[in-house]
Amino acid sequence: MIYVCVPVHNEARTAGLVLWKVRQVFTAFAREYHILACDDGSTDGTGEILASYGRVLPMTLVTHTERQGYARSLEELLRQALQRTDRPKRDCAITLHADFVHAPETMEEMVKRLESGADLVVGEVERSLGTRSWGERWVRRFAPRLLRVSGVRDSVSGFMALRLIVLRQATQRAGAGGGGGATAPLLTTEGWSANAELLARLTPHARRIETVPTSARYDLQQRPSRLTPWHQLVAAWRGRGVVRAARSATVALALAFLAAPLSLAGQDSAHASLPAAATVAGVPFPVGERLTYGAKYGIFSVGTAVMEVVGIDTLRGIETVHMQFRISGGALWYHLDQTLESWVGRRDFQSRRFRSVQDERDRHRERTYEIFPDSGFYREVGRDTTFATVAQPLDDAAFLYWVRTVPLEIGKRYEFTRYFRPDRNPVIIEVLGRERVNVAGKKWNAIVVRPKIPQGRGIFSERSETRIWLSDDARRLVLAIQSNFSFGQVTLKLKEFSVPEQP
Repeated sequence: MIYVCVPVHNEARTAGLVLWKVRQVFTAFAREYHILACDDGSTDGTGEILASYGRVLPMTLVTHTERQGYARSLEELLRQALQRTDRPKRDCAITLHADFVHAPETMEEMVKRLESGADLVVGEVERSLGTRSWGERWVRRFAPRLLRVSGVRDSVSGFMALRLIVLRQATQRAGAGGGGGATAPLLTTEGWSANAELLARLTPHARRIETVPTSARYDLQQRPSRLTPWHQLVAAWRGRGVVRAARSATVALALAFLAAPLSLAGQDSAHASLPAAATVAGVPFPVGERLTYGAKYGIFSVGTAVMEVVGIDTLRGIETVHMQFRISGGALWYHLDQTLESWVGRRDFQSRRFRSVQDERDRHRERTYEIFPDSGFYREVGRDTTFATVAQPLDDAAFLYWVRTVPLEIGKRYEFTRYFRPDRNPVIIEVLGRERVNVAGKKWNAIVVRPKIPQGRGIFSERSETRIWLSDDARRLVLAIQSNFSFGQVTLKLKEFSVPEQP
């Protein structure tokens, strides 16, 4: 859900048009949205206009009988969005003025940036349309220098999109700092200073901040400017101390994060549904590990498979391990060539990207998923829609490696809610027993497991009845995989392997 927060005071000529423009944006750019508007003590008929639009738009109207100011109105709307959401990692809020100074069409790009992993997106004014006095132009250019916020050049625009989890963390921190709980005010300044203060309080909690260019449409304003350059400059000068204090909080928070690994050493960081012993600190498999298999259908050799740690990549600023599983072969009329690729965080073993490419008979299927574990959603490439994911998500290829790290007890049945598509959880792993297997020129002690992904496809689907033999030692090499396909049962047996030593 996208909550568009619009504080309004005496904007009868433009407020309705701005709201209708919001509707047009989200009609063309199909997203679920809800407008939160606040009539802050208007005396020019704004309240009646907002009420009329509220009857035809997805909108909630808050009314102040007496004016409380821009900052109070904006904070009230943001807190309403926070109260309404049940998915703060996925849902977002956009702050928008009602006088057309902000260009509503910029919201589409803002939302796309959030869907691509940003937590905070700021609309920075790069050009102004319309005429203003010399004093207004000078103060508008100089105020951001007084009210500096890290990572943002235009700190006073007031046009931003933010993930609601960032707002929640900021309000909790403000409450703790003020000694008044979560109800302590987030904004203590007014006007442009309030915009900069809001940014300064949000940025410590945003892992990724982006900016988008926008235009200030002073040519569309239908009332005289309320800006008095001298008073606005004085207010910015007075507000700089509050913004500076919030910036200092950013440094303190960063130091706390640096200290966190020391204080959390040895604690269980896994999801609550996982057994404590299943915690894995990062990806333990070295780059260059390569396991090669021969595929057999009965007594016939029908292909090969390779399981490989390909390399280290950087994906959206995160260091990831690129892992791949490929099976290729066939007989007579049937041919299969399937590649599963996974990019998981090197330090947290969570999927960031998953690609599946399959050629079966004359059918080609290819899917790529971008997964954002910290933000709680995933998106299939080619589809302009996001879906909620689970905490600590894993994909098919990642599971094939991750299962090697889980301490397994014979006869036990484990359930993990870690598959990145929530509807296909829990992933079930049954530990069937121990066996001796002869592969790669020697005999091995092995643990036999049966993994299942409900409603899944491929080798982990329930109907595949897949069994995996893991070496009963510290390396947990995948010695063999047996799975049912549409034409019968195929067994992969390890032929050779190369495991570089960890540096």
